[in-house]
Amino acid sequence: MNSIRKILIVTDSIDIEDSSGSKANVALIHNLAAAGYDIEVYHYTLREISLKDVKTHAIKEIKYSPLYFLSRIQRVLSRRFNIEMSHFLQGIFGFSFTFFNDAHSIVKALKNNKFDPDLVMTLSKGSSFRPHYALLELPGFHNKWMAYVHDPFPFHFYPRPYNWIESSYRQKENFFREVSEKARYSAFPSLLLMEWMGSYFENFLKTGILIPHQNADYEVKDIAFPHYFDETKFNLLHAGNLMKQRSPEGLLKGFVKFLENNPDVRPDSRLLLIGAADYHLEMLENYKKFEPEIYLKTSGLAFDTVFNLQKNADVNIILESKSEISPFLPAKFPHCVSANKIILSLAPYYSETRRLLGHDYPFWSEADDVEKIAGLIEKLYMAWKYDKQNLLLNRNDLKEYLSADYLRTAIEKLR
Repeated sequence: MNSIRKILIVTDSIDIEDSSGSKANVALIHNLAAAGYDIEVYHYTLREISLKDVKTHAIKEIKYSPLYFLSRIQRVLSRRFNIEMSHFLQGIFGFSFTFFNDAHSIVKALKNNKFDPDLVMTLSKGSSFRPHYALLELPGFHNKWMAYVHDPFPFHFYPRPYNWIESSYRQKENFFREVSEKARYSAFPSLLLMEWMGSYFENFLKTGILIPHQNADYEVKDIAFPHYFDETKFNLLHAGNLMKQRSPEGLLKGFVKFLENNPDVRPDSRLLLIGAADYHLEMLENYKKFEPEIYLKTSGLAFDTVFNLQKNADVNIILESKSEISPFLPAKFPHCVSANKIILSLAPYYSETRRLLGHDYPFWSEADDVEKIAGLIEKLYMAWKYDKQNLLLNRNDLKEYLSADYLRTAIEKLR
């Protein structure tokens, strides 16, 4: 491939408020622009959104097609008559009628695209991978296509405890095998994820490169702290969704044990859990009843507010599931590096977060090791008490790894 100057990005969403995946996508887009590339973005956010120094195109949903009407009939049957057909239909077709209509909408928009890119990058979020499906139907782009794979796919390829088998697992597996074979390049946010997916689709090991979630320069407004944040206290912050498999119980027990072992620190210490936690609400509410130093906020926070808290907390916590391996690079990892505060990593021994922080990084523990977590919090508290500057992360190597400069270097290596 000749020198890359123009990049067409096809993505599900560029609304940073709708998911951590969209935040990661927008950070990548911003850093590609900052690295000097001419960028155009086609997105399926279904509304106009502008990005600084980047031309964006909101893809319109096709609303006059058999697939559209079938998807709406299915939705009416589900909502009004409680007739749920998705499991049955996806077992036959592999995906929902809505998914197919969305993918065709993306295809139609790209066929009308006037931009002549040197590279086409598909980004997605969650489990949809709609842009990837659309690109399979556009063979003219395959020789310049980079398929970005942010998470394992399909679900039965997730490591425990996440993995489960869908009725459509065969169709989804065939879909992703085709992606691995048709895309000239593939990209992964983590080395462990590239190796993990390469164990199922070996071509990813031939085409894959590392493009971590990016540490973009966010223009965060000077906003007031929420009422529950007291910057004079020793604040440990977990910002992010607590999924079903991501139990905070070890963290909660470790924090309580730290308080019990050091009664004098109670007035100074606070653990803040910010983000959706539907599967753990009962447990969290029970802890809150007996420990007022634990604060829970499950909804209604804008990204600016969360990032401001991350920058002003004393310790940012990255909590991952109890597992043998975690190949994910959490989307908030760059935000925590940018915040420049010590990261308390609660993750498996084999995890991308631990790999990047370094195996000699002192503030790591398995997510359920209560004694070690309590001991680490005590060490962090003592460092904070002596001098808050002791809790600065100061990892220029990670800042560089997550930067536009590293991104440019990775893109320039493509052949």
